[in-house]
Amino acid sequence: MKKLVNDPADVVVESLRGVAKAHPQLLRVDLDNRIVYRADAPVRGKVGLLSGGGSGHEPLHSGFVGRGMLDAACAGEVFTSPVPDQMLEATRNLDGGVGVLHIVKNYTGDVMNFDMAAELAAEEAGLEVTSVVIDDDVAVQDSLYTAGRRGVGATLLVEKLAGAAAEEGRDLAGVADVARRVNANARSMGMALTSCTVPAKGSPTFDLPETEIEVGIGIHGEPGRRRVPVAPAREIAEMLVAPVLTDLDFTTGDGVLALVNGMGATPLLELYLMYGEVAALLEKAGVTVVRSLVGPFVTSLDMAGCSVTLLRLDDELVRLWDAPVVTPGLRWGA
Repeated sequence: MKKLVNDPADVVVESLRGVAKAHPQLLRVDLDNRIVYRADAPVRGKVGLLSGGGSGHEPLHSGFVGRGMLDAACAGEVFTSPVPDQMLEATRNLDGGVGVLHIVKNYTGDVMNFDMAAELAAEEAGLEVTSVVIDDDVAVQDSLYTAGRRGVGATLLVEKLAGAAAEEGRDLAGVADVARRVNANARSMGMALTSCTVPAKGSPTFDLPETEIEVGIGIHGEPGRRRVPVAPAREIAEMLVAPVLTDLDFTTGDGVLALVNGMGATPLLELYLMYGEVAALLEKAGVTVVRSLVGPFVTSLDMAGCSVTLLRLDDELVRLWDAPVVTPGLRWGA
């Protein structure tokens, strides 16, 4: 294993220490509880947004803390859910008096721990908490990690769009409605050229021969739908786009947002090439792209590969997407 780490046991805390040093104007970091807050949290009169999950998916989630997105993010160990105590501490500290929204990827540990934290926040502190579970992955219905579909690329979109709604001053029900609407209108599919290597394990999560790719992977190195021989990019794009278009009609509405996401070790040269292939397939299918995003946003450590996420838009969602955002991982309009 070749990685820029000291001791694998300290990688999460040492990474968060670096986050704090790199972004002192934007963020403050509680290293003891492994929580990243926007610098001015809690913001009085604004719904607080909290997300989190296992580390290793950066910039998700800590990279999306800031104005226009999350108010806080909890970091678990690599590919391991944060614990309820972390989530409870964060919920208390970011409540601005009008409630907190938990944005939860659909993995069993995340859902269970966020549910427990929400119950404790209501019982012990009298806080109003609403949870929205993200389940956009069309690759598998159930897995060892989930009951139902996995939460993947749409998590970023929910955090941005719900964050913009909260920044406008909407109430908790209104912000949660935006989050649910985004999740309901988003679908994703991913693939891997290589496995990833968890620092504590020191070896690849799964074996993938040089001559094969895995289609339908999750963001923790979970196996996909099938293994196929290495193919040209245009054929891989078809493998990702076709299941997404089959699952939801994206020809209706006011166009789509298309996200081509890198899994951590894929260069932008290849991601933009893939976006070109995806865009051509969408045009052929009668799907109009009005917003796009390309880059490594929801990663899986050092996995090479990519995912495609489509979000069916309306005028309001377009406006919320274009709203200013200031975070380490996403920034425009400010």
